[in-house]
Amino acid sequence: MLNLNTNQLKVFLTAAEALNFTKAAQRLQVTQPSVSQQIQALEEHIGQTLFLRVGKTVELTDAGLVLVPLAREMVFLTTHIEETMASYKGDMHGHLIIACSTSTGRYLLPKLLANFHSRYPQVKTTCQMTTQDRALQLLIEGKAHLAFAYNPDLQPEIEFDKVTNEKIILIANPDHPWAHREEIGIEQLSEADFILPEEGSEIHSALREALAHLGCSIYLLNTIVSLGCLEAIALSVEEGLGVGFVPELVMARLVNNRVARVKVRGFAIDREIFICRNIQRQATAAQNAFWELILDEKGLENQTINSPQLVTYENFNQN
Repeated sequence: MLNLNTNQLKVFLTAAEALNFTKAAQRLQVTQPSVSQQIQALEEHIGQTLFLRVGKTVELTDAGLVLVPLAREMVFLTTHIEETMASYKGDMHGHLIIACSTSTGRYLLPKLLANFHSRYPQVKTTCQMTTQDRALQLLIEGKAHLAFAYNPDLQPEIEFDKVTNEKIILIANPDHPWAHREEIGIEQLSEADFILPEEGSEIHSALREALAHLGCSIYLLNTIVSLGCLEAIALSVEEGLGVGFVPELVMARLVNNRVARVKVRGFAIDREIFICRNIQRQATAAQNAFWELILDEKGLENQTINSPQLVTYENFNQN
């Protein structure tokens, strides 16, 4: 088993996560035949079949299942060696994988990453957009180096520190009657048409709990549209389709000055956002640099900086 090819192991791990060679090729930005060739070469080298081909999808064999954690550890150690040696030459190299929820990732991370890449332009970053539970699971499994989460549960392997707050606010088209009121009462929510986040999303759950605390069921609101995209909610409100709840950061970046905030008496959702890392896994120089930069500059949302380079965004909603 000598001279294992690290690149082949990386291809294997990507295919093992996707369970589809075409999707693996897309993530790796190579051709599908290239993925197949790398997997075949690895199978020939170790003398084991790693995947069972089932139509357009694949399944891991027992040997493949055993290899996954071993390959992940070897790839990590190889990457860590390469990045550590590069740091001694005064260069910061590497690949930083960050897992976070969609709303946090799209509106908080760009400025954080822009600042980071202005300092360390040779570091590639992949942002995996997923749910909070999945983001933390990726962190624990070593598939992500850092994660952003709301009030993460205490777990011995996870260290976290507060980055900022996320406020959820009610917005309306400037021509809506509520746009000109100082505030409305919770009982008046039944008077409007609502565009709400899809049920099962983190924001829908937060809204349900906050409204229930005020004696109002979210299911009694006249919901005319449910959307899985917060940007679509904000833009729909701008078009006058209805009123909606969105993170303040979404409103500020997307429809600021084109919608009105509506204050609801007693209503407040102000969630703390934390950056998290797995302290049971040795961090690379790039991971430590990003962690330290965020803790040193928690006021980044008030700065103006250039767009980040070498940043890849991925949807990563696997269960």
